[in-house]
Amino acid sequence: MSTTDPVLHSPLSLVPAVLEELRANCLAAEADFEPWLRSVRAHHGASARNLVHYVALRRHDLRELQDVLTTCGLSSLGRCEGDVLGALDQLIEVVGALTGAGGGGGAVRPTRAAARSILECNANALLGVLAAGRHSRVMVTLPTEAAVDPAVVGAMAEAGMDVARINCAHDDPTTWRAMARQVRQAADRRGRACAVAVDLAGPKLRTEITATGPVVRRVSPRRDGRGMVVAPARVLFHHQDDVPRDLPVDVVPVPVLERYWLRRCEVGDVVHLTDSRLSHRQLTVVVATGRMVLAELRKTAYVESGATLKVTRDGTGQIATVGSLPPLDASVLVSVDDEIVIGRDVRERVLVDGGRPWIGCTLPEALDGARVGDRIWFDDGKVGGVVSAVEDGELVVRIVEARSGGVRLRSGKGINLPDTELPVAGLTEQDERDLAVAVEFADIVNVSFVRSPSDVAFVQERLSQHGATDVGIVVKIETVSGFEQLPEILLAAMCWDRVGVMIARGDLAVEVGFERMAEVQEEILWLCEAAHVPVVWATQVLDQMARTGHPSRAEITDAALSARAECIMLNKGPYVAAAITALIDIHRRMHDHQHKKRALLRRLCAWDHRRAAT
Repeated sequence: MSTTDPVLHSPLSLVPAVLEELRANCLAAEADFEPWLRSVRAHHGASARNLVHYVALRRHDLRELQDVLTTCGLSSLGRCEGDVLGALDQLIEVVGALTGAGGGGGAVRPTRAAARSILECNANALLGVLAAGRHSRVMVTLPTEAAVDPAVVGAMAEAGMDVARINCAHDDPTTWRAMARQVRQAADRRGRACAVAVDLAGPKLRTEITATGPVVRRVSPRRDGRGMVVAPARVLFHHQDDVPRDLPVDVVPVPVLERYWLRRCEVGDVVHLTDSRLSHRQLTVVVATGRMVLAELRKTAYVESGATLKVTRDGTGQIATVGSLPPLDASVLVSVDDEIVIGRDVRERVLVDGGRPWIGCTLPEALDGARVGDRIWFDDGKVGGVVSAVEDGELVVRIVEARSGGVRLRSGKGINLPDTELPVAGLTEQDERDLAVAVEFADIVNVSFVRSPSDVAFVQERLSQHGATDVGIVVKIETVSGFEQLPEILLAAMCWDRVGVMIARGDLAVEVGFERMAEVQEEILWLCEAAHVPVVWATQVLDQMARTGHPSRAEITDAALSARAECIMLNKGPYVAAAITALIDIHRRMHDHQHKKRALLRRLCAWDHRRAAT
């Protein structure tokens, strides 16, 4: 190449030095992570170093360099996650040969193939080997009926379920064990293994709201648009020890204390009631079984515990007393600019001084870390607020986001504090009890709300104490802290044999903000690919299809994007088997077009008819 060659005067002549500097920075970064690199399992060693190299590389803005490289038809480092040094070395060799700056003629080692092989081996070890013709795995959350109905699990297994998820936030140990047995039996019948993943609930903050005053049931007939009664209200009187199940939605159960009253009621009897408003109401008995009495009325009544029921027949009155009515879910209506108080205990009241609604919290110790100005979200982001004051350990919150007309907050709704460092352990006391059960049958433990490397280390320690070192760990990333510390969390995870990451997009979207969710999930995918750690893509994948049998257009596109993960999680629903089949078919089609970030240029056949026509 002559000295007058214009290539030497182009920006490409500067590229070798830039690439060498980037390479040196990647190697130097190993010193910053030296304690982690010494601690990881031997088979994770190369992956851990590659992760460190990738983190170091992405500390630079490479867009200008990429423009130069792509202009010359060279790799732009846009898909270097799997082998950072290998990609840099290839470029250094090629650019050196083009510019005469050295390199060229040396051996260029393969990069992506080796990295893909490592990731595939790790995914197989954690989640199971892919079936023939399959390109991704499917994890499915089991419903309660899976514990007793073999057909439920069988249908999922036949459709292609690879991992069955048992959620410890629901049901109980007896049910979990039965679910695991059903999964093993279904796998045996199918002749193909299905892993069992147990999801620990973690330190999830939820609302606690207690109803105030006496418990009252409103019983009202159905009316048309003009207010005319078109169907009477129906009340089922039963003994308070006999709880009726599977009642129609229009039947209101009311317990009574006296069994003899139920036995003496007959069809056609009139039940007299003075309700909580001192209004006299008459109910007509339409069914009497001796154990339960169904009665109808055509006016609205408010029935409360202790009310008297009287039936008069042949001049004799038969009297019964309404028993304890189970409390209804209390709620608090909140609107923009309202102030509410988040308290540390459960109180028999809703309003505090000044008329501000009071809401309890399931993890009151989490409030210790909150400061004025911290954001707080409720019910998966439906309500947003800002901490305006901290008073005696309780938070005064000003509502800044809620739909027009307000939102009703009820008990059991999630609370997210994305700006707050929560001073709570990675495993709650309940999690530790659940883990002791899970190790009996789990292949994988999903750890919720991981925020730091110490949370991962704590789980590893507990599993070791249970002698369950063969159980895989999936780290769920669903908080800002977990996302920001993901490199360290991954390195801590690689101190274990089989590890993975779940992008838990529900809480994560609330924490980081919906507008950032797409960006954040991309970054998690890139970082995990650099670590050769398999990813589970979770939350609302084909959710509408699993619930109704009919997918939305948006969730079909989302399902296609999920093909870049090694496993995709579906939630429970009556049509989940159909959703499994659809997901597998979508991924089969996408496999020919996309692998991770890499577009695959398969021959397109869609326009072949144009050639035939000519």
